[in-house]
Amino acid sequence: MGLLAPVKLSRESEYGLEALSVLAEQEDGKVMLLREIAVARRLPQGFLAKVFQKLTRHNLVRSHRGAVRGYALARPAQEIRLKEIFEAIEGPDLFRRCIFWPGECSDQHPCRLHPKWATIRPQLQAMMEETTLAQVVQGSKAMRAKGKGEMAKER
Repeated sequence: MGLLAPVKLSRESEYGLEALSVLAEQEDGKVMLLREIAVARRLPQGFLAKVFQKLTRHNLVRSHRGAVRGYALARPAQEIRLKEIFEAIEGPDLFRRCIFWPGECSDQHPCRLHPKWATIRPQLQAMMEETTLAQVVQGSKAMRAKGKGEMAKER
């Protein structure tokens, strides 16, 4: 196998996580139009459409046709892991990529810092495997609430 791209999450992953968060904040099974999801987080709809193709292929969202069109989570947010989301968008080799010198480093051709990455990589993978979409959404809500509370104190 050749050299790999870096373990750096793309804008696709950022938008995908934001869009999935919108769906996770809805009632279970609620179907939303892609346009509604894009507007909710100010995301480009055309770009999001490409991301949703990947998410659909990996059974993270369901595409609905007919009278009720749009997308819904394929499973409850508590069952969707960050690792699944990022691997669906970035590719299954995401956690094998070196974070230090992309394009120059792999397990077969290690860089000088590769042994350090090799010790961190399993921890990062475990964190992504353990963290659910529901936890991310809940953490974001708590951060927004805290931010609003601090702003009120300043007034």
